[in-house]
Amino acid sequence: MNLFDKAKEALGKHPDQADQGVDKAADAAKQRFGEHSDKIDQGTEKVKDYLHNQGGGQQDAPPQ
Repeated sequence: MNLFDKAKEALGKHPDQADQGVDKAADAAKQRFGEHSDKIDQGTEKVKDYLHNQGGGQQDAPPQ
């Protein structure tokens, strides 16, 4: 099992922590590139959609 497979497995087991990590990264990006916050928000949503679909579409999106 390579590092990518381990990361993918961990994300599948802990989707809430993955979402928190994505949000934390987005906040850091907004601090540095605040004038592009709308694009950062769009990218954040796409990453979350991708992560949730990696489970075969079986995981529900967390409430916002």
